Amino acid sequence: MAVAYIGLGSNLSSKHNNQLLSPQAQLEQALRSLSENPQIDVLNQSSFYQTVAIGPGQQPDYINAVAKLETDLKPIELLDLLQSIEKQQGRERTIRWGARTLDLDILLYDKLTENSSRLILPHPRMHERNFVLAPLMELAPQLEFGDGKNIAELLANCSMQGIVKL
Repeated sequence: MAVAYIGLGSNLSSKHNNQLLSPQAQLEQALRSLSENPQIDVLNQSSFYQTVAIGPGQQPDYINAVAKLETDLKPIELLDLLQSIEKQQGRERTIRWGARTLDLDILLYDKLTENSSRLILPHPRMHERNFVLAPLMELAPQLEFGDGKNIAELLANCSMQGIVKL
């Protein structure tokens, strides 16, 4: 089984199964959906973090987290599952980096590197994003990347402005 780290984010509420889910509840529901999949074992999850939105226009703050899981799904199958969960929770892909009900990204999948039209691994911008690095550090403080850098070095070089651990 492969170990994967998944970034979770939401800054919009949405109806799911006739319930209005806040951004934090969106993440909780996504984690439940992942844990209910028989091909996934959610090993751990970070705290939730409130972060300033990155993207066009005025947007509400995000709630972000990272989950560590084991899976026997191939990376593209995992991506398909994540996009299916996003869709179930009302995700509409209209504006790049726009507000969204749910965003699920594969950050790392074992030590695999991939660069296809649908999937780039490791996630190409995670080293720039405090909302990924802070929760990832919480889960894997000894994590090292293929380029020789470790999570502590990346986090030390990333501004922590606009991030609050909930």
